[in-house]
Amino acid sequence: MGLDDKAANTGDKIKGAVKEGVGKATGNERLEAEGKADKVKGDLKQAGEHLKDTFKD
Repeated sequence: MGLDDKAANTGDKIKGAVKEGVGKATGNERLEAEGKADKVKGDLKQAGEHLKDTFKD
């Protein structure tokens, strides 16, 4: 996994956590759901990169 990819995936997860937290704090269900989706997106991208690395080796 490239360092750029890892940073982008971590960025998605952090962005999602912030959105989710703000959504919970303000009672904004849409923002909270977007945050959860961003976190999942980051996790899926990271899993895909790990899978590519496994087959690369």
